[in-house]
Amino acid sequence: MFHRNIKLVLAGLIFITAIWQFTESNIGNGIFLILLTAIPVLLYFKNEFILLAFLKLRKQDFPGAQKWLAYIKSPETALVKKQIGYYNYLQGIMIAQTNMNTAEKYFKKAVEYGLSMDTDMAVTKLQLAGIALSRRRKIEATNLLNEAKKLDKHNMLKEQITMLKEQLKRI
Repeated sequence: MFHRNIKLVLAGLIFITAIWQFTESNIGNGIFLILLTAIPVLLYFKNEFILLAFLKLRKQDFPGAQKWLAYIKSPETALVKKQIGYYNYLQGIMIAQTNMNTAEKYFKKAVEYGLSMDTDMAVTKLQLAGIALSRRRKIEATNLLNEAKKLDKHNMLKEQITMLKEQLKRI
């Protein structure tokens, strides 16, 4: 993994090479190099290891996703703010299976750094509501459930939200 600034320098060098190819009348090479510039720029905003961890997570391969996330040594310096949010989001999802205390910390960091998709933020708030419910913090769980319901615009989490609301009534 390259540092995020190295990716931008690499994109700049490729773009300068493309301009040089245009001045040398190698139009095809210049067009190809400009298209090639998009790869480091894309990887600046979407970290390759986080993308690979999401792919492993879609297949329910938690150890594989954990392996890809382990390649990110220091997220605060190597990632952009939203990527740090997704890094913590993925860590929270994987650790929620075993350790709720650590998972809660990761989910709170994910909310702090922010996630770009409302559905991901709704899942995070829903997970936090479940953790608060398991610790008998009814007011916090109710607030988090309401926030998750507002963020879930496509009603993908409707069943989970209603299930947690039923559990809230029992407390």
